[in-house]
Amino acid sequence: MKTLFLALLMIVSIGCNSTEQSLAKSEPFTGVISESQLIEEYPEFRAVYEQYQPSSAEVAAVQSLSGKSLVVLLGTWCHDSEREVPRLLKLLDLSGVELQSLSLHGVNYNKQEPNDLHRKYDLRYTPTIILLQGENELGRIIEKPVTSLGEDLARFVTE
Repeated sequence: MKTLFLALLMIVSIGCNSTEQSLAKSEPFTGVISESQLIEEYPEFRAVYEQYQPSSAEVAAVQSLSGKSLVVLLGTWCHDSEREVPRLLKLLDLSGVELQSLSLHGVNYNKQEPNDLHRKYDLRYTPTIILLQGENELGRIIEKPVTSLGEDLARFVTE
């Protein structure tokens, strides 16, 4: 009986350790992440990037972002981020628009970012795509666009 108990204890112990190890490996990326790192290291993001074919009108609309900055708060674990962020990156690549800056920031499951950008931008949902001119926020897309990414972002410039 004692041998059976010890055997069960070892099995449970091994199971718990492997669960802890797999949880540690599945922690989301937090902090600044490059476009290439996001596409190369996260297959779901890469698949959407490769498959997405924006309309010519949407690509043209993104041209109005020239000289502006984008801050993107995303979750590598978030299905809305997996859908919208690669589409945004593809739009920017196809349009050739020259932004002042583009910064991508991963947040954890609690939607917190190591540099406290989640507080600065009052993050509630992911992804949140914020269009800036200097320090002034022109607008933001939260989770998904109303019309389309390109058209919604362009509307922030003309309002």
